[in-house]
Amino acid sequence: MRLMVAAAFFVASIANAQYPAKPVRVMVGYAAGSSTDIVARVMADRLSAYWKQSVYVETRAGAAGNLAADAAAKAAADGYTLLFAQNGLAISAAALPNLPYNAERDLVPLAPVAATPHILIVAPEFPAKNARELIARAKAEPGKLAYASSGVGNSDHLCGELFNLMAGITAVHVPYKGGAPAATDVMGGRIAYYFAGMPVGLPLAKAGKVRALGVTSKARFAAAPDVPTIAEQGLPQYEATLWQGFFAPAALEPRLAAKIAADMREIAGSGRFAIRGEPRGVQALLSRRDRQVARGGEEGEPEARVGNSGKSLARTSSTR
Repeated sequence: MRLMVAAAFFVASIANAQYPAKPVRVMVGYAAGSSTDIVARVMADRLSAYWKQSVYVETRAGAAGNLAADAAAKAAADGYTLLFAQNGLAISAAALPNLPYNAERDLVPLAPVAATPHILIVAPEFPAKNARELIARAKAEPGKLAYASSGVGNSDHLCGELFNLMAGITAVHVPYKGGAPAATDVMGGRIAYYFAGMPVGLPLAKAGKVRALGVTSKARFAAAPDVPTIAEQGLPQYEATLWQGFFAPAALEPRLAAKIAADMREIAGSGRFAIRGEPRGVQALLSRRDRQVARGGEEGEPEARVGNSGKSLARTSSTR
């Protein structure tokens, strides 16, 4: 018996040392060009260079990221299928009891990659110049304005619901399959406002394609110091964070999981692993990644609140 255990350990050790021996697939549940997709592709390129093996993104957009999460949860637990996800994973777990997978049972977290605020955007010609004016307009036209999300139960949806609740306004929720199509309809004036992820919203704001009204962090975001926080604009308790990170099937061998996680943390936290042509905004997000997030420390606590808000979010969504 001892000999068999030792032999199994030896084989696993060799396999881990040779990992990855073939291409690695990263599942993403949002449309191409969305915040989670952008960061996932940057990380895939960095991992490819670091591992000297192909790492590619496979998109299965829809159902608030749950199509990709389900596929990853049911994939072989050999390290060659990973999931790159965001807050929506935790929110769905709390709000949607009938999912075809169980996030806590079927997936294991590997490494956090980024934790950033959302940015509230409107079209350049939209009348409101700040969050206070947006709230006033919504109150003057109750139920007339529409706001976007990348899917029911995602972080940007929660941001919108929290904003509406705290401001005492009603608006129509329009879910999309990702942040990119949502932002496109904001630019086109078909949607009034959207709490975009930074990789999507900030470049559009800097290019003048949208107007940024506020950020969802308690303090102003360093890459956009002229954009006030929502908390500064009449909602002092408002705060929300978008986190993104890697997951794997729960049965992944622990030593291999530890190796993959260590490699991910190293390349995410150091600018020297940046690949030529990466979006500058994403480089900034990764290099400024809060060390407490990497340790699962204090910055992780708000995400527990996000998960616990899932059932309330489901109730508000069902009335749309």
